[in-house]
Amino acid sequence: MSGTVPEAWAGRTVEAILDLGFDENMPGFQCEGLVYRPDGSPVKGLNPRNQWVRIAAPAEGGEEVLLHVEAASNPVILDYHPFLPTKLGDKETAGAEPQYTLARMDLAVFDENVWQLVQDLEVLGELMAELPVEGARRWEILRAVGRALDAVDLQDVPGTAAAARERLAGVLATPAPPTAHRISAVGHAHIDSAWLWPLRETVRKVARTTANMTALLDDEPEFVYAMSQAQQYAWIKEHRPEVYAKVKKAVAEGRFVPAGGMWVESDTNMPGSEAMARQFVHGKRFFLDEFGIENDEAWLPDTFGFAAGLPQIIKAAGSKWLLTQKISWSAVNTFPHHTFTWEGIDGTRIFTHFPPVDTYNCSMTGEQIAHAARNFKEKGRARHSLAPTGWGDGGGGTTREMIAKAARMRSLEGSATVEWEAPAAFFAKAEAEYPDPPVWVGELYLELHRATLTSQARTKQGNRRSEHLLREAELWAATAAVRTGFPYPYEQLDRIWKTVLLHQFHDILPGSSIAWVHREAEKTYAGVAAELGAIIDGAQRALAGDASGGTTLLFNSAPHTRAGVPAGGAAPVIGGGSAQLLPREGGGYLLSNGLLEVEIDGRGLVVSVYDVSAERETVPPGEAANLLQIHPDFPNQWDAWDVDEFYRNTVTDLTDLDELTPIGGKGTDCAGVRVVRGFGSSRVTQTVTLSPGTKRLDIETEVDWHETEKFLKAAFPLDVHAERYASETQFGHVHRATHTNTSWDAAKFEACNHRFIHLEEPGWGVALVNDSTYGHDVTRTVRAADAGTTTTVRLSLLRAPRFPDPETDQGVHRFRYALVPGAGIGDAVREGYRINLPERRVAGQAPVAPLVTVDNDAVVVSAVKLADDGSGDLVVRLYESNGGRARVRIGLGLEAGAVARTDLLERPLTDTERPELTDGGIQLALRPFELVTLRLARS
Repeated sequence: MSGTVPEAWAGRTVEAILDLGFDENMPGFQCEGLVYRPDGSPVKGLNPRNQWVRIAAPAEGGEEVLLHVEAASNPVILDYHPFLPTKLGDKETAGAEPQYTLARMDLAVFDENVWQLVQDLEVLGELMAELPVEGARRWEILRAVGRALDAVDLQDVPGTAAAARERLAGVLATPAPPTAHRISAVGHAHIDSAWLWPLRETVRKVARTTANMTALLDDEPEFVYAMSQAQQYAWIKEHRPEVYAKVKKAVAEGRFVPAGGMWVESDTNMPGSEAMARQFVHGKRFFLDEFGIENDEAWLPDTFGFAAGLPQIIKAAGSKWLLTQKISWSAVNTFPHHTFTWEGIDGTRIFTHFPPVDTYNCSMTGEQIAHAARNFKEKGRARHSLAPTGWGDGGGGTTREMIAKAARMRSLEGSATVEWEAPAAFFAKAEAEYPDPPVWVGELYLELHRATLTSQARTKQGNRRSEHLLREAELWAATAAVRTGFPYPYEQLDRIWKTVLLHQFHDILPGSSIAWVHREAEKTYAGVAAELGAIIDGAQRALAGDASGGTTLLFNSAPHTRAGVPAGGAAPVIGGGSAQLLPREGGGYLLSNGLLEVEIDGRGLVVSVYDVSAERETVPPGEAANLLQIHPDFPNQWDAWDVDEFYRNTVTDLTDLDELTPIGGKGTDCAGVRVVRGFGSSRVTQTVTLSPGTKRLDIETEVDWHETEKFLKAAFPLDVHAERYASETQFGHVHRATHTNTSWDAAKFEACNHRFIHLEEPGWGVALVNDSTYGHDVTRTVRAADAGTTTTVRLSLLRAPRFPDPETDQGVHRFRYALVPGAGIGDAVREGYRINLPERRVAGQAPVAPLVTVDNDAVVVSAVKLADDGSGDLVVRLYESNGGRARVRIGLGLEAGAVARTDLLERPLTDTERPELTDGGIQLALRPFELVTLRLARS
């Protein structure tokens, strides 16, 4: 843009008004721009609510103006009729039609008096609408506004604006009473790290928003802005160093606040134990290294529910507070608190706040402020709440209009009071005034967006596989470094972890982003797997020794002994055992290995799984397990996000058979069947196998999926009477009801698990373990024939929503899961790890002793690695996995000079007793689900 300031404008404030073709009022969802000066320095971002650029204040007249605009032509994916299928979500299908037409590039005079009058009138008008009709304050404002409007000459608004403002001064100056609700406004722009735009566009969104916010901080001395997600700071640092310099300066001044201490605002339901811990490790360490700031708060305004293991992780990272807003979206039950203590599965408690303003994009309207005060559930006990203020989702941030409104509501009769504060200042005040808040125990389940546990299966499988490959890479690289001097790949592992953590963002891992995002994610996960595979292969090759002797070593990266091989070690392969396959009377086959006897009928369905030692049948009479079922799937809204309970009203059992073929035979190393079915436009191939020496029925399922708006489940009816069941979550498991006694129970009709689901009666239980699925449902029915109870567990395999990706999950998918009869909770934990960490066979003659052993199977080692600081110290993380007390001796396969208990960032804790090294080991006593990180200095 080029132009000249008219000479007649000398002494006036001049701004450029730039409209890139904005066709709606909400920033972040369409064309945006970043304005630069001719020297390349950034000025500010452009969006529909921020179209101005200050040119001069005051102008001299005659100035030449030259600005450069870097504009983005992002299509409006939500459009005006949200959730309709669109091909605009990927550059490969979007076509070449122009999206926008440049609408305006003007120079204009900014009249301060007129602008301030508009803010006065908006604040008073919005406040008046929220006041009771019978109240005197409403009428006082109404009459003052009338007098002000009478003072405005519509043919000379600039000349009469000051007089109009004088007539409003009195009602604006009337202070709020001391009892008014108090709102801490925090400047904010919730920027989705990817959603309806790809990752590369978020880099530019962050630069635009932070350029605006640093400029606004210069103009508004009371304004405070908070931004979370260390990844977004890292992007600015790498791609926009000139913007990052302004951010660092504002951070140093305490007015641009790094919040949350996580790498991204991740999903918290699906990330595994170590991944959830590393979100805080990498986020907090970035803020410490870059700014010297230690975060006390977790900041997750838009995450789709919160796993019950999270409080312990927050505390173990050195934080103590949590903020979220999303639970207000729950569709059935209203959460009973806004400020409360959240207790996790291990008993850890975190002071938590849900802003009663019910949005993370507050724009300081009178309606929002009044709603926050009315809605606040802690009235009479507390008076403080927080309002994240600014345009978000796609970015944009706080505007000068929002700041002007907040200034008028600092103390205004009839309104809550508003003050700009950093999150930590709010939490300190809120905690001080409410020292004994109510306690909520267990997960914070969002009664919405349940389908995000299933949508975009490839993304979810990529995440699960990456998490376990990272475990293997760290374990074997650390073992090889200690044993052989193998070069530990610190920088490579750091980079890969950050890539995996980025893809756990709450619109990537949940499957709610456009096709472009998930297409790139699949490619990224393939690259991650190749890199980690190379690290693992190199470390194992270094450990295995001479490969020419014909000996094969089995490497066991699981936390439990397997096939005679210790956890975290390697030993020669030992064979043995067999399984039987025989024809079944009436069609089908019988499988047996001495531990289980399995019947597969002529339809290829599992109709009996008999536990020989317990003399107990797993499948209820007349039922069939491993039954694939398909439902129509038309949620009321939020296509990729939601599944509504009424989907269960219509179901089709997939029993038609194309092929049933035996696998193996009498006396072979495994026995099973191959089952092929066609349905709709799709095809499924399953292998159901029983291996020697295992009390486990393994199922591999390949689906060539070409359905739309359908939901595919795998059902396992179980002859178990249980009022609750266990689902694995971070560093433990959470119990949920199998019944629907209350609306809270009924609302959890689709829920999250990690590697296992477990049900039991006293003395006998069943586990269903998986390698890549998260969504599931559990229901209870009473059988008419024998009055027994059937509990049915169903794994959610695939969906086919059409928005925002119209081709969601089309193509071939592979799943592995297994039924484990007679399983206690410890067996569920073990088998869950086993299926996700398959054994590796490497030619070599040198057995590998583990670096770390435990003598109690209830204690699981979740990570073995070298310390992140490059010191060579060994870091071991472990937890109690069964939900009970555990004493454990940790044996060490290395010389250690000292041991310290640390936080997740590997810093020694000062408030716990220091563990002692005794006879080459460490004795610990753990509480239920307790998480412990140990740092061992190598001698």
